[in-house]
Amino acid sequence: MDRLIYKLMRRFKTNDPFIIAQGLNIHIRYADLGSSTRGIYYRKLRRRCIFIHDGLDEPWQRFVCAHELGHDRLHPGFSRFWLDEQSFFHVGKYERQANKFAVRLLTAGDQLGLGESLGDLLRRNGVPEEMQKFYF
Repeated sequence: MDRLIYKLMRRFKTNDPFIIAQGLNIHIRYADLGSSTRGIYYRKLRRRCIFIHDGLDEPWQRFVCAHELGHDRLHPGFSRFWLDEQSFFHVGKYERQANKFAVRLLTAGDQLGLGESLGDLLRRNGVPEEMQKFYF
């Protein structure tokens, strides 16, 4: 996963998920996704799209974009809708992997300073503190 992230960063010269998504020709749209959904990655034929809940603040929008980008890079050919309806796979594994990808992408190139907590590192990089468990 780290190799994939550094490859993306080297190619696009950033760890900004919006710029990387744009460079990969993934469309980003904002919509009201209801109270329990923050984002959706959707692929139909060759068109890829990330939908982000329009009610989220900027750090959460950035995290959701990185998370959905993780689905695009780590789980090609799978969609949440297909997994729910056509298989017996537990989607939790894929969600954890996408969360880990997002945290690592957003904190890539940065490290803990002397006497600094993990929470400080995450705040500095705009990662929601709830995602701390996916850092390692």
